[in-house]
Amino acid sequence: MSTDESFTRLAGFIEDEMDFATSHYNDSYLQRRLASRMRRTGSDDYDEYLEVLRADTDEREALLDALSINVTGFFRNEDVWEGIRSVLRELSAEKEQIHAWSAACADGREPYSLAMLAHDDPRTDEEKLNVLATDINDKALRSARAGVYETTRTIDIQEQLNFLSNFHRFVEQQDTMFSVRDQIQRHVTFEHHDLINDQPKAGFDLVICRNLFIYIDSEYKQPILETLTESIRPGGYLVIGKAETIPPNLKGAFEVLDGRLRIYRRD
Repeated sequence: MSTDESFTRLAGFIEDEMDFATSHYNDSYLQRRLASRMRRTGSDDYDEYLEVLRADTDEREALLDALSINVTGFFRNEDVWEGIRSVLRELSAEKEQIHAWSAACADGREPYSLAMLAHDDPRTDEEKLNVLATDINDKALRSARAGVYETTRTIDIQEQLNFLSNFHRFVEQQDTMFSVRDQIQRHVTFEHHDLINDQPKAGFDLVICRNLFIYIDSEYKQPILETLTESIRPGGYLVIGKAETIPPNLKGAFEVLDGRLRIYRRD
């Protein structure tokens, strides 16, 4: 059997038996993640790794964790967060409650950033803010609910948090460990949600879904964006990744608020 056939068979098993929609993702992305797990299990090829998956439920869980996109950070792309600050100010002035959705939230740093930003800005009423944070990865959601993050050789949590005027009001620091305080955690609710297979939400004033679409096959970007669009109330806001775009046939649903920062307002 050729390598392409073996890859297709493995991807089909992951989709059919493990309920992860491999057909929606770029092959290059899947192959990178699979190669990492194959090295860790000592598998020489896709067929051998498929046999490992069939026999080992722990490896299935490890692979699902690896396939879930979990690249994130506090206040990633600070210029975008300045744009989000302006959006929060507008919503705070207009709304009795602000309903926000952090879609594909990974380990929770994005929704916590949103809650901290509301507290940090005197022109935003933080008591109005309610954030739903969702992800497909249950392990990431468990970490997110704990709200504890550690500086490592490659990730400097304090540097990320220095976007705020005084992050110590919102995060307790003990050496390299940073714990999100209760006053921030109470604004955020975490929930399992699959943007590819699950139904849209409804009634959100702000939806943030950044840096997911760069991993998704082109034909599946539109259905996911349609799900997000249906979830935003008229006049609400959408923020996507700086390297991402809205498909042409959905552009009529949005006004471009800031094209460079990829911030849009729902018509």
